[in-house]
Amino acid sequence: MAFINWARNQTGTPAEVRAPARVADVVRAVRDAAATGRRVRMVGTGHSFTGVALTDGIMLSPSALTGIRSWAGDRVTVLAGTPLRVLNDLLAGRGLALSNMGDITEQTVAGAIQTGTHGTGRDSGGLADQVAELELVLADGSVATIGPGEELFDAARVGLGAIGIVTAVTFRVEPAFLLCGRRRRLPLGELLDSLDPLTSANEHLDFFWLPHTDACLVKTGNRDPGPARPAGAVRHWVDTVLLENAVFGAACALGARLPGLIPRINAAGVAALTDSESVDASYKVFTARRDVRFLEMEYAVPRERLAQALREIRDLIELTDWKISFPVEVRVAPPSDAWLSAAYARRTAYIACHIYRPTPNPAYFEAVEDIMIRLAGRPHWGKLHTRDAAYLGRVYPRFADFTALRDRLDPRRLFTNDYLDAVLG
Repeated sequence: MAFINWARNQTGTPAEVRAPARVADVVRAVRDAAATGRRVRMVGTGHSFTGVALTDGIMLSPSALTGIRSWAGDRVTVLAGTPLRVLNDLLAGRGLALSNMGDITEQTVAGAIQTGTHGTGRDSGGLADQVAELELVLADGSVATIGPGEELFDAARVGLGAIGIVTAVTFRVEPAFLLCGRRRRLPLGELLDSLDPLTSANEHLDFFWLPHTDACLVKTGNRDPGPARPAGAVRHWVDTVLLENAVFGAACALGARLPGLIPRINAAGVAALTDSESVDASYKVFTARRDVRFLEMEYAVPRERLAQALREIRDLIELTDWKISFPVEVRVAPPSDAWLSAAYARRTAYIACHIYRPTPNPAYFEAVEDIMIRLAGRPHWGKLHTRDAAYLGRVYPRFADFTALRDRLDPRRLFTNDYLDAVLG
């Protein structure tokens, strides 16, 4: 049975697919793979644009490895295949929440942390930074439970599935809280000149620049004492279903047929942007609906290089005849201590470039990647890039420590695939 990811740009045909329902099933699969000379990987929901989850051996689908294993104060242990949207609902039912998260909720918890999924936060990091404990099956078939203070913990949180197969994750959670989400339009130049005060003044900052225009949609999120003031049902539907998905999808399809219209389409999109404000449960403000399929490349650069990177991307697009319909998205993060987190040991800005799926533009991604490389950028493990182990070893201070640990724990490369061979060596 072939595996196809969400963006439909990665496919693979494993020799066997299993759906483990218990940790013992994962142990058995690992031992079977070792005994028969096959490789083994656990796939998530396919929201990575790279081949990080592919295998030609045993593919584990964690659709039955879901749910909460235990609750203990500010800790919740969740099985690896649980989708983030399910975790959000379960936490909310207990009056709890994650402190930060990305905008996609279809991912499994294991897939999200293993590829370094992040949101945006002045003080709060990505999902891997909220992990209190990991359970994983190692290449020898043993089950390890690891926590802070252990070398394996900082390596395995963003481990790409290269050190072991994650079967359960314990998150640190906190009492449920409200966020005041504000959306407003700002000129790109004004935004670039005010990046530092904007970042300092807001707990969460996320903005989108629409190419061929000078307009940005700026989204901020800050804790609010309440009461909740969610967007009305009609306004929510208009914004999230109609404008951000149906109308945007139609505009992308029109631009694909008539690329010369894209600048005018983007200008019309800017004209439709309106300021808004609502107060709602944190996970509802963090997350968004994404129906229009796209390809994505995202790099993390030192926070102080953000304005330079955006100006260079803007100049690049102006100097070419590329017509880019998707916005460039920017988020920020504090330093992380997970070895392969793109935010490891530095204040970070994430810059994501997207292309409408039916009209890929490798030259655009390649040129933006050249900019990111000059700025010591680190690619998101689940987003398109062309970097190899030689480059990554220069921008990740603990890269050699990670690969040495991998050599020790999986010398036969039971958990590898073509993607890992490229990025880890």
